[in-house]
Amino acid sequence: MYITSVRLEIPEGGNIILGQTHFIKTVEDLYEALVNCVPQMKFGIAFNEASGPCLTRADGNDAGLTEMAIRNATAVGAGHTFVIAMRDGYPINVLPRIKDVPEICSIFCATANPVEVVIAESEQGRGVLGVIDGASPNGVETTEDAGKRHNFLRMIGYKR
Repeated sequence: MYITSVRLEIPEGGNIILGQTHFIKTVEDLYEALVNCVPQMKFGIAFNEASGPCLTRADGNDAGLTEMAIRNATAVGAGHTFVIAMRDGYPINVLPRIKDVPEICSIFCATANPVEVVIAESEQGRGVLGVIDGASPNGVETTEDAGKRHNFLRMIGYKR
């Protein structure tokens, strides 16, 4: 077995979601979930089949984001994985709907950070072991840091 990592491409000013699924209709179901949840959001979806012709299937409402999702999915190269590249919306807005899609098994990450996908490859194919999302911590949050976080949350409308 060979273990490697693949750095995913993140849309400028956007996010990606990487997950695992199990059915050929994933692209259609994710498309419906996204447009019904955040109508103004721009996105592209790519899904790697794990049987039959083993194609990367794709759809979206933005050609550039769809192409980015395809590049990311093919770089990962693991069956039954999907990538959503998105702008004008946030993962927090769509993750509950994505998780409600019956064929979705898990979400590996939803991020705007630099992200690497850790991949195992055997004679059978590739699988996702996990992700490296962003950077390692630089220390423990201080009272001043917590105040800055709380101010930011108030600024974006979070009420506690």
